[in-house]
Amino acid sequence: MSDIVDARGLSCPQPVLLALSKMKEKTSGEIEVVVDNEVSRENVSRAARSQGWEVREGGREGDDTHLILTH
Repeated sequence: MSDIVDARGLSCPQPVLLALSKMKEKTSGEIEVVVDNEVSRENVSRAARSQGWEVREGGREGDDTHLILTH
């Protein structure tokens, strides 16, 4: 089961900081990050990849995008 970071309603850099914090805490496995805007989606994806995590889109629901980070 993945850990979930709900970053909806937050503007950058908050979603990135929350995701990075969870990546440092978890170090491996799967993390689901939920964002609700394109800028956050791109920035969280970029930050995760820079830390060696793989990123895939887990689906969209309205404005929400579910990013699945694996390491």
